Amino acid sequence: MTSLNAATQNLSNQSEAESKPHLVVKSADVEAMLNRYQFSDDARRIVAEEKLLPVGLLSRLQASYPQHSGLMETKPFLFKVGSNYTGLEGFRRVCEILKENGIELSQIKEREFYIEVYRFLATSHSLNSINWDNYENNSLYQLVLPQPGMIAPEPTKAYVEAESAEERARIVAEYTEKTNPHDGNQQLNKPWFDNGEGRVEFLEGSQHKYPQCQLVFDTSTQNCFSFCTYCFRHAQVRGDEDMFLQKDITQLHNYLKQHKEVSDLLITGGDGGFMPANRFEQYIRPIIEDPELGHIRNIRLGSRALTFHPEMILSSKYDRMLELFDLLYENGIQMAWMAHFSTPRELLNPRTLAAIRRLKAHGVFVRSQSPIMNHISLFTDEDGKVDVDKSAQSWIDLANILAMMGMGFHSMYAARPTGEHHYFTAPLADIERIFSKIYNSLSSINRPSRHISMTISAGKLAIMGTSVIGGEKCFALQFTEGRNMEWMNRVFHAKYDEQKNKIDLLLPFDTEKFFFADELKQIEEDLAEALRKRLA
Repeated sequence: MTSLNAATQNLSNQSEAESKPHLVVKSADVEAMLNRYQFSDDARRIVAEEKLLPVGLLSRLQASYPQHSGLMETKPFLFKVGSNYTGLEGFRRVCEILKENGIELSQIKEREFYIEVYRFLATSHSLNSINWDNYENNSLYQLVLPQPGMIAPEPTKAYVEAESAEERARIVAEYTEKTNPHDGNQQLNKPWFDNGEGRVEFLEGSQHKYPQCQLVFDTSTQNCFSFCTYCFRHAQVRGDEDMFLQKDITQLHNYLKQHKEVSDLLITGGDGGFMPANRFEQYIRPIIEDPELGHIRNIRLGSRALTFHPEMILSSKYDRMLELFDLLYENGIQMAWMAHFSTPRELLNPRTLAAIRRLKAHGVFVRSQSPIMNHISLFTDEDGKVDVDKSAQSWIDLANILAMMGMGFHSMYAARPTGEHHYFTAPLADIERIFSKIYNSLSSINRPSRHISMTISAGKLAIMGTSVIGGEKCFALQFTEGRNMEWMNRVFHAKYDEQKNKIDLLLPFDTEKFFFADELKQIEEDLAEALRKRLA
């Protein structure tokens, strides 16, 4: 009876929402959206001819989630459409534009310290997606602009008080060394192979940690459209000496021919969306035509273009890439666009919605995988405690919007121990409570495809929930990926802890060490020794 009453109330609420003019989208409103977002003539033609912004879809999204939507907003944008803001100069220009509009950011030097360590880049689309009427509580503001408190007080104070550019540069260089850009022993994931001529070749721009999936950091994808403040790949975007960089595509294909266990190629970066069509074709054409590469069944493109630069897809210049997506679909190879939505706000604008629909029309399966990050997609109350209900509801709304767009909710994961982990993380116990509420509140078809996970050197570990064994509460854990894939078959337990925020800090529940500890140590030692010999 309770479920029936709730369903009746939901229908009543929807009916009431649809009766309010600001919740119903009409054709004239679509035209207003195109004008406000300054769609080019080319983009307008594409939207019209391909029917990318149907009124029915926009009305349903607006009526269902007006609290997140930018669809019916009319306030002029602060940032000129099509502009990018890069580095310290770009950040200072952003601050100038905000000041011209009555918004003055505080603690500029602290923010600049962050930029010198990690970089800064923002598109006009990402900046205009921020609600500047309430920016301090806006998730996208935290996502794109550095905040005071992100870097610990001691080095920040030293930078702010430095009397010369040389001293500041020294402080930046010293702190950069501590940012742990390759968490999880990523350097051990670098593959090599016998090239048939008696020589061993390294793939300097690849990682092959799990049998089925190979990551490719192509030379063309080592940039982003906007930089996330919690970036897990800052070694790539700031150009560290030990960054991964794949230059030779033929070398990669030769490696794949020797590794028939690989079924998925994941092109990432930086941002995989930067790859031009002609280079993308060099990757996929042999996979389509060469029988020795017939084991490659899935091509994944890791990109945040849908959040930061969706206009790229709404251009006739992108038609060639769409033709290649069609080619993959026609040859039975799944093309998966691995998007990265953390908040409903990122989706509910006409550019992103139209770009998603255009990709889907060309056989692209758009999936979203996102980290649950404090200040962005995890919220605290006035007392500084994790607000489970508010945090979960934001993700529930996001999941349902993804479903309305025909997109897959692939996964959620906890902050990786890189960069300013302390700022973005939260206790695993709170994250588990949030995830449980999300999982239990969604229909089975709208749920994430796996439980909340964390990346460590051993693999990807999921918190399946909590158990009570012998009267004692504990975490139930299971691998979703592992350096040894047989580890995935086993559920094991860790002592319950209300404060720990990294899986590495959890203690085994009823054993001296986790079941995989000795084997992992041996695997890492063998990989490190093999790497040392080949480098020698």
